[in-house]
Amino acid sequence: MSRFVIVHGGFGGGWEWTPVAHLLREWGHVVFTPTLTGMGERIHLGPDIGLGTHVEDVVGVLEFENLHDVVLCGASYGGMAITGAADRVPIRIRMLIYVDALIPVDGQSAADLLPEGFVAMLRVAADERGNGWVSIPEGILPPAGLIPEQDWARYIANLRDQPVATFTEPVRLTGASARISRAFIRCTGGQLDVGGDPIEPMAARARAAGWLYRELNAPHDPHLFDPAGTAAILHELASTGSTDQQLSTSRWP
Repeated sequence: MSRFVIVHGGFGGGWEWTPVAHLLREWGHVVFTPTLTGMGERIHLGPDIGLGTHVEDVVGVLEFENLHDVVLCGASYGGMAITGAADRVPIRIRMLIYVDALIPVDGQSAADLLPEGFVAMLRVAADERGNGWVSIPEGILPPAGLIPEQDWARYIANLRDQPVATFTEPVRLTGASARISRAFIRCTGGQLDVGGDPIEPMAARARAAGWLYRELNAPHDPHLFDPAGTAAILHELASTGSTDQQLSTSRWP
């Protein structure tokens, strides 16, 4: 049994990961899927929210639920939040799993890791204080035709604008999480179209750093298109023996 905390990606919420959470719980795992401030059902708390608040959100779940030996997972943008949280409370975390996710180093923001076309959208959306809302680019929307239309439409209807500063605020890291085991799940069923693929450089760096690495033949939102396959890989990685975990100890950057 493992304790999972799964952090959703951009424009979404914890609701996205409910099907995967149900499957992991059937295997006996404890699973939390928090929604970050200013997103999903918590959108009423924006838009003056930055990455630092999302890091606090994750740390808060770990501390208030008194969680230890946690498998902390981040999908897409969620990789930013789990990286910052792991640096804050490394003693509570056993493994970090990045699901087709951004992986910043100290001083980087999500905007530093995303294509210029997306960054231009942020500039247009921001007010004089750097706050505001940015809408999901069409190229990031999950492709239609791969799941029943009603399921796809319901998912799209639940997506919301995201606070600009969550993309532009840099993460601050001390290196405290350097010894935590890490893994990367690369979704190979279709690339993001935002003027370039921001995830492949992350996957390449994870492979070069010697992390545990898995591939899943699903688009960028695997929890939507293949919840069973996603849950199976998370279960397998969390169950990985100590030898493989030692091999995956961070050498990042």
